[in-house]
Amino acid sequence: MKLKSKNTLFAVLIFIVGLLLGRCLAPDSSSQAEADPHADPSEASTVWTCSMHPQIQQPEPGDCPICGMDLIPLEEDDGAELGPRSLQMSEQAKALAEIQTTEVVRAFPEADLRLVGKLAADQTKEKSLTARFPARIDTLYVNYSGISVKKEEHLAEVYSPELLSAQQELLTAHRADPKSSITLAAREKLRLWALLPEQIDEILERGEARDQFVLRAPVGGIVTEKQVEEGSYVTTGQPLFRIVDLSQLWLNMDAYESDLTWLRYGQDVAFSVEAFPGESFHGRISFIHPEVDQKTRTVAVRVNVPNPEGKLKPGMFAKGKVTVQLAEEGKVFEPALAGKWISPMHPEVVKDGPGSCDVCGMDLVPAEELGYVNPVLDSAPILIPASAVLRTGKRAVVYVEKLNADQPTYEGREITLGPKAGDLYVVASGLQAGERVVTHGAFKIDSALQIQAKPSMMNPEGGGPAPGQHHGGMTMPDSAQSMLMIDQEAAKEILPAYLELQKALANDDFENAQAQVKAMMAVTGHEGELAEFVHRMLNASNLDALRLPYFDQLSMAMIDSLKEPSAPLYRMHCPMANEDKGADWLQASEDLRNPYFGDMMLRCGEVKETLGK
Repeated sequence: MKLKSKNTLFAVLIFIVGLLLGRCLAPDSSSQAEADPHADPSEASTVWTCSMHPQIQQPEPGDCPICGMDLIPLEEDDGAELGPRSLQMSEQAKALAEIQTTEVVRAFPEADLRLVGKLAADQTKEKSLTARFPARIDTLYVNYSGISVKKEEHLAEVYSPELLSAQQELLTAHRADPKSSITLAAREKLRLWALLPEQIDEILERGEARDQFVLRAPVGGIVTEKQVEEGSYVTTGQPLFRIVDLSQLWLNMDAYESDLTWLRYGQDVAFSVEAFPGESFHGRISFIHPEVDQKTRTVAVRVNVPNPEGKLKPGMFAKGKVTVQLAEEGKVFEPALAGKWISPMHPEVVKDGPGSCDVCGMDLVPAEELGYVNPVLDSAPILIPASAVLRTGKRAVVYVEKLNADQPTYEGREITLGPKAGDLYVVASGLQAGERVVTHGAFKIDSALQIQAKPSMMNPEGGGPAPGQHHGGMTMPDSAQSMLMIDQEAAKEILPAYLELQKALANDDFENAQAQVKAMMAVTGHEGELAEFVHRMLNASNLDALRLPYFDQLSMAMIDSLKEPSAPLYRMHCPMANEDKGADWLQASEDLRNPYFGDMMLRCGEVKETLGK
């Protein structure tokens, strides 16, 4: 028993001695850290995030699980000497975020507007030939429609007792006194009966009246209507022929509402027709309809087209282009019309100074009164690349680089946008020429501010979540205010994925719908307005969130952009979607399948329009 107690006491002593020796021999962690000057104490605490989806935060680098972008390090700054909308980063962080800036400039932005339409006869060049006196059509020289006639060519030979009496009155009065009032009255009577001056002189030279008379064309052109037959009797006022002068035509085109900013009376329009590939024709805008068509949401535009050689025919389909340059206050800069005077009724009449119209006699007006501006640089608007703008609802935000800062510093600023010209935006207010805006990486800066609870495009107030924000961390845009714009080429590239997305929504297949949104992202990439919109779509948590407002906004932008699809598309309309406000979408077939309600109301809607041939 005593031996067992001794052994236990000895074991306890050995344990205590070992513990003391371990503490003495263990290395000092603080001294080890001081011994390694290359160790980075912050490396273990670095947080990596996605610039497009800031809710993603990981302890190590990698790819974003939502969109696949490379994660970037999240840098904390204390905000010292920075405004509430400012972000400062190191040169290394700037390089990782691929931040690029562009100078704000004043210039006249140029845009090409694509219009389509058909050629038609100029209504001001149509003449109707009616019977001025009772007669019988003995011989009909123009005996079918479509025949071309020249001025004073014969149309028909008629017999008329009334005309015979009128000739005899003229001859009798002329023999008595060629200059008497009776002679002048008899001559005027024949003139009012559509006899040409040459025909009246011929009667006087011949000295005798004839019962047969030849009707001649008062103008040259195409006989579009023949309303009499040979041997028929006609009464006074009865239509005989309709002749149209095709030396000038009308080109009737349709312009979208968004194009009206660029269109002006008197602008040159270049167009082509299928009959003459590679050849360009020109005309001038002579009329812009004052109302918008309620069905097509387009505005009718008429172009006066010279056709001296007669190559163009009414009914031809035409594809037009208007190249314009925009100035401030919605005016257009047209170098060819600078300082010119234009006829307010006939735009083809343009002169260097005041005067009257050669066609109608109206006073010419200065080009400035028709919405043009003289070429002065001060009147050029402020321009920025479209890639610099972050938009949500009515708000547009850009990030401006602070010059002369110790480190790269960027400040968010709300601006007022004007019209879009290609890849450029006109800025109505908020920027000055000479400043530099971020054109690549602006969304990453905005996301970094959002992470730091500072005011951003996504959260204008800063601090907590923005109104309308869902669990994904991105702001839901207001469908009534958000305006997505897609250029035609981008719309064609994402069209296959869009059509599959429409099918997936109609089938209530959320998994396939998400896959189609990712297919769009593979096309759009991660930069630009459309890419930003697609990233927001990726954060939709269910079918309803994806349908409205995202699919609705995307559909409206696709309809506006796809003016000339390569294959027919059908514009569908559901009057009950969007809280009975209605919503449209595109399909590749006429078999209507509603993407806003799915199986609940799969057949609700109607075919509203067919796009393309």
